[in-house]
Amino acid sequence: MQKNPNQLQRGLEERHITLMSLGAAIGVGLFLGSATAIKLAGPGIILGYAFAGMIMFFIMRALGEMAIQKPVAGSFSQYARDYLGALPGFLTGWNYWFLWVVTCMAEITAAGIYMEYWFPEVPRWIWALSALVIMASVNFLNVKAYGELEFWFALIKIVTIIFMIVSGIGMIVFGIGNGGIATGISNLWENGGILPNGITGVLMSLQMVMFAFLGIEMIGITAGEVKNPEKTLSKAIDSVFWRILIFYVGALFVIMSIYPWTEIGAQGSPFVLTFDKLGIPAAAGIINFVVLTAALSSCNGGIFSTARMLFNLAENDEAPKGFGKLNKNGVPSTAVLVTAGALLVGVVLNYLVPAKVFTWVTAISTFGAIWTWSMILLSQIKYRKGLNPNQVKGLKYKMPLFPFTSYVSLAFLLLVVGLMAFFPDTRIALIVGPLWLGILTAFYYGKGYHKRGKQEQEKVEQVG
Repeated sequence: MQKNPNQLQRGLEERHITLMSLGAAIGVGLFLGSATAIKLAGPGIILGYAFAGMIMFFIMRALGEMAIQKPVAGSFSQYARDYLGALPGFLTGWNYWFLWVVTCMAEITAAGIYMEYWFPEVPRWIWALSALVIMASVNFLNVKAYGELEFWFALIKIVTIIFMIVSGIGMIVFGIGNGGIATGISNLWENGGILPNGITGVLMSLQMVMFAFLGIEMIGITAGEVKNPEKTLSKAIDSVFWRILIFYVGALFVIMSIYPWTEIGAQGSPFVLTFDKLGIPAAAGIINFVVLTAALSSCNGGIFSTARMLFNLAENDEAPKGFGKLNKNGVPSTAVLVTAGALLVGVVLNYLVPAKVFTWVTAISTFGAIWTWSMILLSQIKYRKGLNPNQVKGLKYKMPLFPFTSYVSLAFLLLVVGLMAFFPDTRIALIVGPLWLGILTAFYYGKGYHKRGKQEQEKVEQVG
């Protein structure tokens, strides 16, 4: 069968999707962000990750309900367009591009910082530029090659965390690495209790917690390029909560059992501390390598996702036509180039950016992610309400306990946005985020997209 040159290839296999979705749930937010979150919430951070993880599972189930019925490139942007209207679809697509450009700027900057560990004499911007060039080049390969690279990136992170959890349990129960003296788990409550800063501390940590989950929705983006979407996507989504439980909650449970939480926030990466405690002298180097792959993996996934989103916007005439053209490998190459070009700003910022801007970037990314997750939930609510009872019965993959879970998840996202307003470092996201959406809305109406969008919406309603 001949391939359509203007159609994305379905080259991703089940093992690619499973590991990519796993890798998306394990990033810099866990390796570095967890130290900040622990400082705010103490052992109570475990509750924060567990509850937020449950909410993310419901959001992914809502996305899966639509993606399995209609697997398309652009995913939630297309669903927002179909079920909420042309403007929400336009905003969601361009907002997702923006949030990943901002996130990837942080990731290539982080890659530069990590490389300084081995090469302190080399300017950071050179490593940031190198990371950008390498990751952009990878995205010009066919989707199967991309999936293969992400598979190994994710495997490195997963093996490291599993090793740490298993070794940590050995120390907790049998005293391995601690002179045969079992540490137990009393550190979870001996330093001010499980909630040393009260529930307020857990609430304060939610912005960083939610930033750590940014990227899980990437599973939906792959829907247009995955073989057997029904089987592969449902399996990947169903395991999201258990992955979060093992890799986030499990890892942090082990770390805070071995170390008093008061020491973790003040002494760098909690993972380095734990490997040191286990008697591994190369701990810092090992973790530095793993976190470097985590940053590169996140940047790689971000370029992949945003290129597909621009491709979808071009297909809907809401971005230049060139973004919808595929190269011989079936990759939207112009969209990849434009995204990589925008990321050059991140290289330039390595000359100018003070340390606090990293917090600003994560906050802006979190706001963008919350918009995306909210659009997924609102689209799913509208989609489900438009089905008759027989159609609901015929759904291959359903949101559990609908509509209760959809509304609870939305309320939680609103809570996180509200909490961001209370802290000066995260408050900037509530300025930049709405300003960006305002600029996009003005552009949407200024270019006359609303007229075509209204016509298309009428057609959708007639077909429906």
